[in-house]
Amino acid sequence: MADDASAGSLDLEPKVLSAMGDQVLRRIVGLQERLPDRPARPAVAQVGNLRDRWEVPAEEPGVLEELLDTLDQAARGAWAFDSPRAMAFVPSGGLPVSALGEWYARSANAYGGVAYTSIEFATIEEGVLGWIARDVCGLPEGSGGILTTGGSLANFSAVVAAREASLGPDIGRGTLYLTEYAHRSITKAARLAGISPEHIRVVPSTGLLTMDLAAAEAMIIEDQRQGLQPFLIVGTAGTTDTGAVDPLPSLAALARRRGLWFHVDAAYGGFFRLTERGRQLLSGMEDADSVTLDPHKSLFLPFGTGALVVRDPATLRAAFSDKGHYQQDYVDTDALPDYSALGPELSREVRGVRVWLPLRLHGVAAFRAALDEKMDLAAAAHRALSAAPELELPTDVGLSTLTFRVRPSSSSRTAADQADLATRRLLDHIAAEGRYMLSSTTVNGQFLGRICILAHRTHAEHVEGLVSAITTAAKTISGMPSPVR
Repeated sequence: MADDASAGSLDLEPKVLSAMGDQVLRRIVGLQERLPDRPARPAVAQVGNLRDRWEVPAEEPGVLEELLDTLDQAARGAWAFDSPRAMAFVPSGGLPVSALGEWYARSANAYGGVAYTSIEFATIEEGVLGWIARDVCGLPEGSGGILTTGGSLANFSAVVAAREASLGPDIGRGTLYLTEYAHRSITKAARLAGISPEHIRVVPSTGLLTMDLAAAEAMIIEDQRQGLQPFLIVGTAGTTDTGAVDPLPSLAALARRRGLWFHVDAAYGGFFRLTERGRQLLSGMEDADSVTLDPHKSLFLPFGTGALVVRDPATLRAAFSDKGHYQQDYVDTDALPDYSALGPELSREVRGVRVWLPLRLHGVAAFRAALDEKMDLAAAAHRALSAAPELELPTDVGLSTLTFRVRPSSSSRTAADQADLATRRLLDHIAAEGRYMLSSTTVNGQFLGRICILAHRTHAEHVEGLVSAITTAAKTISGMPSPVR
């Protein structure tokens, strides 16, 4: 055990630091050991009680073991997005080896904004981004990008790059195009980039919940006729709602035809291109000007790692490069990019290690097999739930996502409303048990339960257990009287 008396000094002796590291690592291993059995969605504690528990920093040194006990309590109370039974939203797998890589990189404390200050780490990050851009997305030689904190920052950076490349300083007439199922980070990014909310065009969707190409082109033509300047069209490679994939090849052709920047938000679906099925489903990504991907989704890494890759990195440099007088001592290197010049952040940690270490240690084949398994599990869940007479599945499987609802008793509006309420009750029942974590969405006015199978720990037995829990709850709820309204 660490000598906690030494904790009063900020400069710990190596043997003390080593002992503390052992203590922390034992706790981390304990978290992993308990994960299969702990509730995926524990009950949420009252905030007032939590504030009583978490004291402000004290003047005197604490005891590490006691502080780790407190952190364990926090972990037990958090939703376990890395649980094999977490199938809500888009799960983050929390791959432990990535966390170890991050621990190492943070301990090295290298600056990740200027390549000259950490050449080896910059080379690692460049290699990771080159693999994502060319091997995963199919972009040409010379493509590159930047690792971000997630898809939101990646999408924001893409919108700014498109704005600068297409509009320059005259942004007032700029219009962009997306569907109602595009991620909300796109509309947020557009507003932050100075695009008027009135110029964010929501293109109608087809019956497959993908962008209607004819409608998109008609809207672009009309905006051009009105003197506006369409500059960006966004396709989604795996919507959060249903996993649907927009017609990327046709969107790329439309963008070229009308002179727009083509951005693909593949935060959820992008790494499925490692599989043969995914490469076919996500065909057209290679024609994009920019692509957002989230390694903390379909590469199973812990929260906090996104990526933006672009056909021409000079577009990022044009949007974000700037230098103050105080930076004159930095040496530019033509061989490696300065990531502070490719995105909005100046102070940034090195981010390549958290992606590089698991890819090198486990090998890409392991990730490919896991993604194939998730697609198979989603298809199996869809088949099993389709066989339940109490349920209907309004959408097809999208990558590893499916939706369901309690079947309405008739085609009437009243029956549809009752089905929505029954579906809510079903999800509330699953949530109250805490064993499985699910989420919901609304599609075409229908309230739907939603399953996204993406945690690397999720296997057939977990999906079979979820199917059993849903069908059992559906039988019970279908036999209950509808609440009086």
